Amino acid sequence: MNRYKLQLFAEAVSGKKIVYMYRMLADAKKEAATHLAFTTENSISISRDADTTETKDGPIRTPGAVEIEITTTALLAQGDVMVDKLQKALINGDKVEVWKINLKEPGTEDNKFKAKYYQAYVTEFEETSGAEDYVECSLTFGIEGTGVDGEVTLTVEQQEMIELYGFKDIAKEGE
Repeated sequence: MNRYKLQLFAEAVSGKKIVYMYRMLADAKKEAATHLAFTTENSISISRDADTTETKDGPIRTPGAVEIEITTTALLAQGDVMVDKLQKALINGDKVEVWKINLKEPGTEDNKFKAKYYQAYVTEFEETSGAEDYVECSLTFGIEGTGVDGEVTLTVEQQEMIELYGFKDIAKEGE
């Protein structure tokens, strides 16, 4: 009898299959979300501090609020408008929408994928340009709340754009 219920035939998820897309909250009615071209790394950090109160019976822990941060590192694509928007969002204190999308988890309908939606503020922006390297941008997003699970719809063109890590216009080619 297998007491541990191991997933013997589970498949690991490649980092390329977890993508993040962004949009300025103020632009929600004007444009679709997009990803950063040439993303090299994303991470999400979830933490919760706790205070300790010493009692005669031993310490009692009181948990604080959950804090979530998302970090993104990407090589700068020539003419990348989203990097400029995210940098301005940091300076102006504008809210950003962030989607974490798992391309290995199809949704309930065609072109839908498992995702988590967040609203955030850009809390850090760093651009490095070494003499022998490509320009690299690193961003940190401070998340409000804890996010909401759901599904996103990606057009075939968006899926191809994400898979190739290259910018293509979302309009019909040739226009």
